[in-house]
Amino acid sequence: MTATTLLSPAEPSDCYHCGSRVPADAPWSITLDDTVHPLCCPGCEAVAHAIVDGGLASYYRFRTELPERPDDRQAARAETWAVFDDPGLQARFVHPEAEGNGVHATLAVDGITCAACAWLIEHRLNALPGVSASAVNLSHHRVRVSWDPARLAFSRILAEMAAIGYQAQPYEPDAAQGRLQREERMNVRRLIVAAVGMMQVMMFSIPLYVAGQDGISADFDALFHWLAFALTTPVVLFSAQPFFAGAIRDLRSRSLGMDVPVSLAIGSAYLASAWAVIAGHGEVYFDSVAMFTFFLLFGRYVEGRARRRSGRSGNALADALPVSAIRLTEDGEERILPASELARDDRILVKPGHGVPADGVIESGTSSLDESMLTGEYLPVTRGVGDNVTGGSQNTESPLTVRVTRAGRDARVASLVDLTDRAFASRPRLARMTARLAHHFVVQVLLIAAAVAAIWWFIDPTRAFWVTLSVLVVTCPCALALATPTALTAGHGQLHRRGVLITRADALEALSGLDRVVFDKTGTLTFGEMTLMEIRPLADDAPDRLAALAAALEAHSEHPIARAFRPHRRGSLVAEDVLSRPGQGLEGRVAGRRWRLGKPDFAAPDMAPAPPDSGQWLLLAEEGRPRAWFALRDRVREDAAEAIAALQARGLAVELLSGDSEAATSAMAEHLGIATWRAAAGPEAKLAHLQALQARGERVAMVGDGINDVPVLAGADVAFAMNGATDLARTRADAVLLGPRLMRIVEAVEIGRATRRIIRQNLGWALVYNLVALPLAAMGLVPPWLAALGMSASSLVVVGNALRLARLTPASGPAAAPSPVNA
Repeated sequence: MTATTLLSPAEPSDCYHCGSRVPADAPWSITLDDTVHPLCCPGCEAVAHAIVDGGLASYYRFRTELPERPDDRQAARAETWAVFDDPGLQARFVHPEAEGNGVHATLAVDGITCAACAWLIEHRLNALPGVSASAVNLSHHRVRVSWDPARLAFSRILAEMAAIGYQAQPYEPDAAQGRLQREERMNVRRLIVAAVGMMQVMMFSIPLYVAGQDGISADFDALFHWLAFALTTPVVLFSAQPFFAGAIRDLRSRSLGMDVPVSLAIGSAYLASAWAVIAGHGEVYFDSVAMFTFFLLFGRYVEGRARRRSGRSGNALADALPVSAIRLTEDGEERILPASELARDDRILVKPGHGVPADGVIESGTSSLDESMLTGEYLPVTRGVGDNVTGGSQNTESPLTVRVTRAGRDARVASLVDLTDRAFASRPRLARMTARLAHHFVVQVLLIAAAVAAIWWFIDPTRAFWVTLSVLVVTCPCALALATPTALTAGHGQLHRRGVLITRADALEALSGLDRVVFDKTGTLTFGEMTLMEIRPLADDAPDRLAALAAALEAHSEHPIARAFRPHRRGSLVAEDVLSRPGQGLEGRVAGRRWRLGKPDFAAPDMAPAPPDSGQWLLLAEEGRPRAWFALRDRVREDAAEAIAALQARGLAVELLSGDSEAATSAMAEHLGIATWRAAAGPEAKLAHLQALQARGERVAMVGDGINDVPVLAGADVAFAMNGATDLARTRADAVLLGPRLMRIVEAVEIGRATRRIIRQNLGWALVYNLVALPLAAMGLVPPWLAALGMSASSLVVVGNALRLARLTPASGPAAAPSPVNA
């Protein structure tokens, strides 16, 4: 699929844009390189002129596939697409990239059926000038596109999608869910028609099989055949329509997907049987056609239900924010308005039983909030004045007055949805490898089928067609194509239900091969909720003023240590020109003097005193002179020791890599049973240590939460960010823990290993089945009806095996407990 095939210019009688036949005396044309090229319709003329006038005429010289022909309403649709270039409208679905001047949007797309569709869409979009990346989410029928708005209009992206046969529009959860529901209803109708047709056709075919050719009169034989013909026709024309549409699209794009052999088998068997009925002689296999169609549709339906069930949590996140909110005016009056109109610093009332419409801070009231949708923890948590609340959580007890801090697309729910889309936007290496394998397998199957047809033509011409048909049916690569996506989809869904949000597709595969897990200390193994326990002045200064000076510096930091100084802030002391030194501390100017707060060798490099004793101590220095020690304490997470013991029991090495002092790090390592630890490690030292481990051939996972962990998170094979991590750390992580429990990491490792086992089992089953079934079919030992049954059964085995991941129960203790996948 990576090879590029250049198309020769269209023949004079063919449309220069889409390749269709040009009607006689057609007035449509385009002039390119002093040559007049004919076009088949006004739609092609509009698109062709738009491309040439936009300076993209090279598209016709280097294109690798022909688009579907646009209809005569192409110009009208172009005006509709232009609406999406309005800045006010784009503010709802176009978002800036984390780096650079690019933007990205997620599109909901109709008509995606297999990996070949994804390849076609990505190939076309990536060829557009200004598009930096595009990736298809096969599970949820979405496309994530990143582009430079200065070079490319958003309407052009939608136009290009329509040109290749895929209608797209900006993703909005409600509309997307509605389309998926309509698609599911249509699939159910197709399945019902195929099921009814198959049962009725079998009813007329079984007497012929039982009685034989001489057991039924010629009149009844002809009647049963005509009835089977009539009942099979709607099955082929209606139920099997998606297979034919997919095959046509595959052939136009020069990429062979599984729909090609499926359509060949269904279409050829139906036409041959119909000819036999009309001519009055020959073999009739309407029952095989109906059975093959039904089982294929049933397999796709089961796979689709599995995808929707695992993706339901992601859609639920998108729908988690309530539609309406109660905003309090300055006079305390209540006003109901759409939640999308909330802004920062609005005061809202959240009544018992209502959802929290935005992120905020509680100003009055105390209540219990159900945050299970976001954290996976089923027990409500108590929140009071000053506590943060997350949009999407449910108020269960008392009314709360909340001041909004983040609403709409800025809320945490929206960021989690974006992370989920990014996870599905890129396919894992194993999935890409399987897609290539399925593509090559289709080519080989078609070549083998042609060879079998030629051989049987010399052996027995009367059986050549039906033996070839059996080969096409029995070796349909459905099981091979479903082996990896179904397991990955089920694994992603299970991880999300366990409170682990995968943000990069390769993470699930990498989880299964880890050798070592490296933990940061503050905010990771501990809660990161530091408390200022003691102040030791080193000069004749008031402790309160020293604490206020330190609080002025920490007011510019997001580190967990900064929270310990919040109660000591004074409005009269404001720090200026504050610089954060990751892993070292802060420095800034307060009242005209340069102050530093952090590690001793950073705060006072020339005269750093030794800490008073073991523990977490910060030194405050003025112009390099030590002024005070601050003692901080942090609580260790309740399940930290259990999680570390569980990881070690599963053969993983555990290491503590911290920027804290040697005394604090060694005490933590001894307390948790970690034999390998490293203290006083800055961001560069952490990254160098990680790279040294990887150079020894180890695959390393890193668990962190702060800005100082960003480099090592980016360099790890798998990066876990804690639920309270900074935004920058979360964007560099491969997985985000939605709750505070570290045992989620153990469960993620188990699910990753189970997913790898399932994928290997599925691939092994698919390959063994085809290796056994292909020779039997080629020797003429498998009739078409049995080939259809065997192919369908193999696909259902693969889907059913992947769904076992949904029943996986990861162990909660150090030892691995039996599970349905381990059994």
